[in-house]
Amino acid sequence: MSPSPEGTGDSALSVVILAGGVGTRLWPRSRRNCPKQLLDLVDARTMLQNTVDRVLPMVDAEHIYIVTGAEYAAQVCEQLPQVPAENIIVEPSGRGTAPCIGLAAVALSQRWPGSIMISLHADHVIGDAGRFRELLRVAAAAAGRGHLVTLGIKPTYAETGYGYIERGRLVHRLGGVPVYRVARFVEKPPAEQAAAFVRDRHHYWNSGLFIWRLDAIWAAFRRWLPELYAQLMEISAAWGTPEQKSVLEETWGRVRPVSIDVGVMERAEDVVVVPADMGWSDVGSWASLADIMAANEAGNVVLGGSEHLALDTRNSLIYAPGRTVATIGVADLIVVDAGDVILICPKDRAQDVKLMVEEIKRTGRTDLL
Repeated sequence: MSPSPEGTGDSALSVVILAGGVGTRLWPRSRRNCPKQLLDLVDARTMLQNTVDRVLPMVDAEHIYIVTGAEYAAQVCEQLPQVPAENIIVEPSGRGTAPCIGLAAVALSQRWPGSIMISLHADHVIGDAGRFRELLRVAAAAAGRGHLVTLGIKPTYAETGYGYIERGRLVHRLGGVPVYRVARFVEKPPAEQAAAFVRDRHHYWNSGLFIWRLDAIWAAFRRWLPELYAQLMEISAAWGTPEQKSVLEETWGRVRPVSIDVGVMERAEDVVVVPADMGWSDVGSWASLADIMAANEAGNVVLGGSEHLALDTRNSLIYAPGRTVATIGVADLIVVDAGDVILICPKDRAQDVKLMVEEIKRTGRTDLL
């Protein structure tokens, strides 16, 4: 059965977890063969496992789908034995979030054609899982009315590395939670503008978490990304048949990379935002990991079973599993020992880890990636 914009059947929730990223800003712990979503950076569970754990009180495991790359599929299956193997969807190659979500929509449309899709990332941290589920239920109620819904994170500081969402008029109040029309998306503003956004209380961080009815997202694909929509229809026609793999690989080679934000959300009219206060972080760097973890009296965060011998050391992150690290007279430092590589950098240069990864690629040291 091919998906159609009308949608029929059970209106149960289904969760799609995007788990194909490489997490270069958490190098050298996050590597090409084991990216951050598959690591136990925050606690004894991996970030992917924690993402599934958060939604299991809402949906059965058979309603959870994981989209990942072929190189990670075996690890995903091993980490998530409760998720049916057929619910692990393998992308032939990365093409951005719009094709990834579209591929998941193909699978959902075959089995749960009337469901509401909740699209999550496998590498986010949520401090208040109960509140997260409450807000997802509010978002699902708004999605049931036909809106494309996103969760907007109330900003706590002027972050320039995030996109922002400007809210418009109030559309609904569901379960006591306001739902606003989205006025516009703003991509990674400069510091002065980001500070103004925090002060005006009308802007939110763009979490990249989306909720919609399947028929609504298919209609959006058909209108705003017609080429991708046609390609997804080709894949859908072969889904569940002996030709599924060959058609997917051939068609996927023609798919143009595009994010769901740029391809759909920034262009669609009926987009709403649910303000979310749930202790969210995308753990986009070692510095942001330090921000969400418990620190000692000197402000130092020590992770991974490391032993830290500190003399006049403040506000630093130490990640050296099974190792002893001694520091003297330093502050705002990141020290990461991955066994074969040690990373040392100031906290305020944490985003530049990605530049180091690019330099390593340029010099041909692929063994370090």
